[in-house]
Amino acid sequence: MRYDLVIFDNDGVLVDSEPISNRLLAGYLTELGHPTSYEDSLRDYMGGAMHRVHDLVLERTGQRLPSDFDDVFHGRVFAAFEQELEPVPGAVDVLEKLAADGVAYCVASSGSHERIRTGHRKTGLDRWFDDERIFSSQDVGRGKPAPDLFLHAAARMGVARERCAVVEDSPLGVRAAVSAGMDVYGFTAMTPAERLDGATRLFADMGELADLLRG
Repeated sequence: MRYDLVIFDNDGVLVDSEPISNRLLAGYLTELGHPTSYEDSLRDYMGGAMHRVHDLVLERTGQRLPSDFDDVFHGRVFAAFEQELEPVPGAVDVLEKLAADGVAYCVASSGSHERIRTGHRKTGLDRWFDDERIFSSQDVGRGKPAPDLFLHAAARMGVARERCAVVEDSPLGVRAAVSAGMDVYGFTAMTPAERLDGATRLFADMGELADLLRG
């Protein structure tokens, strides 16, 4: 294996949550008087922390979102997860191969710890990720596209940045990994390849990833 640590994004990479959460985010913003399509949500918010939603709405409209926005939104998302959420096809196979090869891995997500753990419990991925392997934008001052979260994860896992590979599906995440000085594998299942500019490699099927990482 070319790397000592593989850092996975969560939403859209391990759990197939992006269609759910972006559908609900677009609907909620529209409900509050900020018309947003599903495609708008993917373009503007996919891969970002919640503060990005607040910041962009304030920048564009001069209006602040309600103080309970995050709580209401996450309540809707978690309820939908219980009904709809599945792991990304091939994700478990990749984790099995990394474990068999003795390669360390972790997750570094813009989502909250609660969101990560809720999704993992629902999909059965919790058996692969104990608390020592879970990192959230809540752990650092700045979320993606800043490199802070990936650098924090590598430091906590005890691996130099040049020995890390990041698996990402959002432009914000790719930018963060590049800024961190890490190789990044761009997953194009939901994101057009041209939007993941800067990725070390691009791939469309999670089943391909283990062989790419062995490269």
